[in-house]
Amino acid sequence: MSRSPISNRVREFRFHAGEMTQQELADHAGVTRQTIVAIEKQSYSPSLELAFRIARAFGQTVEDVFSFDENEDRSAGTGHGKKGGKGRKGAEK
Repeated sequence: MSRSPISNRVREFRFHAGEMTQQELADHAGVTRQTIVAIEKQSYSPSLELAFRIARAFGQTVEDVFSFDENEDRSAGTGHGKKGGKGRKGAEK
């Protein structure tokens, strides 16, 4: 199983936010503690909306908390990289 191309610094930001607990962050973001655990373990990539809520809980931008490794995406063989335009309606007209 390949790693997600999205990585995060959620645990680091929780530590710097006065050692905020996973439950406190979950309450701020409107999700369960288990969701925060999965995000920190990088076994789950949050939706864009949730990524914004998490970043705002720390007073940060999404880019400060989450990063996208384009090379990791291509090595996963998903076909959703930059050249994966075939099969998408309205793409590249």
